[in-house]
Amino acid sequence: MRILVVGSVALDSVITPFGAKDDVLGGSATYSCIAASYFTDTGMVAVIGDDFPENHREFLRTKGIDTSGLQQVPGKTFRWKGKYGEDLNSRTTLDTQLNVFADFDPELSPPHRQCPYLFLGNIDPDLQYSVLQQMEQPRFVACDTMNIWIDNKRESLLKTLHKIDLLIINDEEARMLAATSNVLHAAKKIMAMGPKRLVVKRGEYGAILFGPRTIFSVPAFPVENVFDPTGAGDSFAGGLMGYLANVGLEDEFTLRKAVVYGSIMASFNVVDFGAKRLGELTFTEIESRYREFIKITFYENFSKDNEMKLNLLS
Repeated sequence: MRILVVGSVALDSVITPFGAKDDVLGGSATYSCIAASYFTDTGMVAVIGDDFPENHREFLRTKGIDTSGLQQVPGKTFRWKGKYGEDLNSRTTLDTQLNVFADFDPELSPPHRQCPYLFLGNIDPDLQYSVLQQMEQPRFVACDTMNIWIDNKRESLLKTLHKIDLLIINDEEARMLAATSNVLHAAKKIMAMGPKRLVVKRGEYGAILFGPRTIFSVPAFPVENVFDPTGAGDSFAGGLMGYLANVGLEDEFTLRKAVVYGSIMASFNVVDFGAKRLGELTFTEIESRYREFIKITFYENFSKDNEMKLNLLS
């Protein structure tokens, strides 16, 4: 196993301008693991209730995900219900039922402790720190967080940030964490908190990778029909970390390419409800979209000759 993902597995009910779905397989660990599984051997640590559908568990197994860390306990699975506005950028949470997730206390098995790559999904920073304490010298650690932890568990979050290599959050969370309205200023302040690098997700506008002396910005891959943005950020993180784990490097070039793959995985995720489209992918489709991404972002020394070459690649 090359990468371990610790997070949530949920049953989501989603309402968008294009329809509604109930009991969709969701959760941060779900989306991240599925995206990462296209690149490398992936393991999941999460908790579910005894109401969790067996077909969902089997679906995760068909993706080659190690579900030995998916603990099933008596009670109901974590459930979330949300509604998206017309532009799909605004989201209203209608209901959250933590259920068995409220008592989630990850305990890693020996194989999990030895994973070289670790992604800590959006969970309580105390749990993130507990997982870090159980790991045996991971090569590279990334984590996600959200406004509720920034507001209510800041000290615990800062303790976790001292132990990680990469923080992946959205632009609103970056501003909140750094207490500044400017994303560039926020990036500098956040990296001073511990993470060596920072990725700021900007939704339909792409993502920015910040390093100690570098900045790399990529657009989101243009998608004509967006049906459900739920899990896009987790799919992004899973694709990014999965690619890093596959290559086994974390230099500037590899990280930039990983961000591109993260954006590609997120672009597949948003075209259907839940993880349906993400779970149906082939690696050929991923590579094809990667080539398309390069074409739409290529500009250096662009000329009519370059244009003809690109047309021949179509």
